[in-house]
Amino acid sequence: MAELLNVILLGLIEGITEFLPISSTGHLLIAEHWLGHRSDLFNVAIQSGAILAVVFIYWKRLWQLATGLGDATNRAYVLKLLVAFVITAVLGLIATKLGFKLPETVTPVAWALILGGVFMVGAEWFAAKQPDRSEVTWRVAILVGIAQVVAGVFPGTSRSAATIFVAMLAGTSNRSAATEFSFLLGIPTMFAAAGYEFLKANKAGAPHEDWSALGIAFVVSLVTAFVAVKWLLGYIRTHRFTAFAIYRFVLGIALLLLLPAGV
Repeated sequence: MAELLNVILLGLIEGITEFLPISSTGHLLIAEHWLGHRSDLFNVAIQSGAILAVVFIYWKRLWQLATGLGDATNRAYVLKLLVAFVITAVLGLIATKLGFKLPETVTPVAWALILGGVFMVGAEWFAAKQPDRSEVTWRVAILVGIAQVVAGVFPGTSRSAATIFVAMLAGTSNRSAATEFSFLLGIPTMFAAAGYEFLKANKAGAPHEDWSALGIAFVVSLVTAFVAVKWLLGYIRTHRFTAFAIYRFVLGIALLLLLPAGV
């Protein structure tokens, strides 16, 4: 029963935090200090549940892009998503080959939360002074692809925060447009990451994974993420991201003060 509760909590945490700019990986790492360590396969798989929620939410937009490649605007948008994804994949593989690994202690996550909050406040302040632009340029696509890698290497940064605010700083100052590009890019990125982890697990032999627990966490993550993303898309139409930056400050400082060094 305790194990079931733990996987449900991890699914809830993933679903809520994957697309809010507060770092799902960071929150999962923190949670695992109390709920037990999980495999990379488990974490990536439940992240895929959250990504699937975005597929359901954006299915009309995805269908429009897929069936409208004859239109130059749609074709350019898809190509920019593809370029950003390829940059992420290539740089991510290079980082893996060079031995970059996610930290297993909370202290780096706490600092990433705090510094990320500072970055969010500064980026939104700067973007607010720019004309409202919804266009995603090639520069935005390239920088967002790089931002995904940075967020992957430094948990606590937040993939959504890094990509949304890099997009806003690079020229897509409209919050909704920057968020849409970030979320759509997350679909192939996270599904590719999940596939990579499955291949690694199979190559290593029969994975010692509790598939029923993973399945439960996946479904919980999917449902929770659907609700969270729906809420966020409505929220950002009339609000800035300041509340999320404040949350990051409070959580980061609390972790530094309350947890012993090295945890």
